[in-house]
Amino acid sequence: MNEIYVYQSIARAVLDHKTETMFGLMGDANLFMVDHYVRACGGRFVPAAHEGSSVLMALAYAHVSGNIGVATVTHGPALTNCVTALTEGARGSVPMVLLAGDTPVANPRHLQSIDQREVVKATGAGFEQMRSPETSIQDVARAFYRARVERRPIVLNMPADFMWHKMAYEKIVHEPFGAPAFIPAGSDLDKAIGIIASAKRPLILAGAGACGAREEIIRLADRLEAPLATTLKAKGLFRGHPYDIDIFGTLSTPAAYDLIAKTDTIVCFGAGLHDFTTDRGALMQGKRVVQIDVDPRNIGRSVHPDAALVADAGLTAENIIEWLDAAEIPASGFTPELDAAKLRAHPVEQRDKTKPGFINYVWALEEFEKALPENRILVTDGGRFMTEVWCRISVSDPKSFVATVDFGSIGLGLPEAIGAALAAPARPVVLFTGDGGFMMGGINEFNTAVRLGQDLIVIVCNDSAYGAEHIQFLDRKMDPGLSQFDWPSFAAIANALGGTGIQVNSMDEFEAALAAIRGRDRPLLIELRLDPHDVPRMRV
Repeated sequence: MNEIYVYQSIARAVLDHKTETMFGLMGDANLFMVDHYVRACGGRFVPAAHEGSSVLMALAYAHVSGNIGVATVTHGPALTNCVTALTEGARGSVPMVLLAGDTPVANPRHLQSIDQREVVKATGAGFEQMRSPETSIQDVARAFYRARVERRPIVLNMPADFMWHKMAYEKIVHEPFGAPAFIPAGSDLDKAIGIIASAKRPLILAGAGACGAREEIIRLADRLEAPLATTLKAKGLFRGHPYDIDIFGTLSTPAAYDLIAKTDTIVCFGAGLHDFTTDRGALMQGKRVVQIDVDPRNIGRSVHPDAALVADAGLTAENIIEWLDAAEIPASGFTPELDAAKLRAHPVEQRDKTKPGFINYVWALEEFEKALPENRILVTDGGRFMTEVWCRISVSDPKSFVATVDFGSIGLGLPEAIGAALAAPARPVVLFTGDGGFMMGGINEFNTAVRLGQDLIVIVCNDSAYGAEHIQFLDRKMDPGLSQFDWPSFAAIANALGGTGIQVNSMDEFEAALAAIRGRDRPLLIELRLDPHDVPRMRV
């Protein structure tokens, strides 16, 4: 075993975990590690303009690629700048590692010293302390292991004065143990089978926890003659199936919402059934609910089911089919009654239904659905515009959809779009963001996408207001002036930052924007000018 500096050991250990891309911002506690990771180890470092952005990039990279996302920042204010992003990752159950520098142990009165453990604890992320220079490799391995098994961000705290110590290097990687194949059995299974077998109008709902069981769940749906729906996080899971009604709940089409009301049984795979999915429980009233999840903590958190199985989604779906076949239970006959095309048709609007100088938002989304590249990855920022995007812009599968809504923040979309693009460089990424969100977290990273030469289409829904607040003022018949802003031209900013920017105030300009999508050769920003009094309300 050869002796190397700690900063070199950390860089090597990260690469040992098959991490070839690292996001971050350099400071005095991590710059030598980053330099060695790039120059000696051949890794790729993606510098962000803001520390929180580097964490967001790593989160999206992890979601799209299926690998552990990795970011690095220095100490003190660099870590506090990551609080929102770490909270987003923790609530979204995204596995990533943040290599965070810390002030020297030998200097407790350092200007940037802060209790970093307590900062991290508040976000819901995990904290792993680098114990000594000699244990640095073991500590890196432990952080990666915890990220995999706990499925949340883990912050590895690295004191700056450890970096120039020497230690003996050896490769250490802790592979996670294989999860047991939970196959249901016993009285709980009997109860669930009884409910499903007696259903006359069943519906199958799948969440993020069931994304690996698409084919098995479809076979069960076909066997039952039950329509299929997903939560927001599993959007696109059943795309192409004739009875896929897309997102369940208040985001459904009017016909699908009526269908949900008619169902008598809902079989849920890997879905947490929170208030947004169930319309605060209203959609579950008068129905029998069977919930299947590999994690018992997810069962009954919001809606208490009539039967529940702590089991693997795919294995359980296959097991239910076997029991139904053995008992010769007939299909429900529910789907043959349905008009499949109508179930997925959202109401449309006329393009001229808006004031001069603005674009009708719903009509524009329908046109974007037809014009945007089919192999896109879709990213949405937070804001009142987002629910219509979720309903009207399709994706091919859940990994192609990134919704930055786990913490209710705005301004997270562009960094996550950059991370998604790096995870799938052959695919275009489309980001829908609001004007407030772009001002908060987009301007500072748009040039990052330019520097990286990414195939990125940013659609800024500019109603010159903070929309959620604007609506509340109007609802109470108050002056919404304080929620409105006279922003600069986002299209001009995009051009100044090295991309292509197009402002859309009319139909001719909209056609020019569609042409720009087809002929793009650099990050493209389309600024849709919207009437703040005519943007649809959020469907939640």
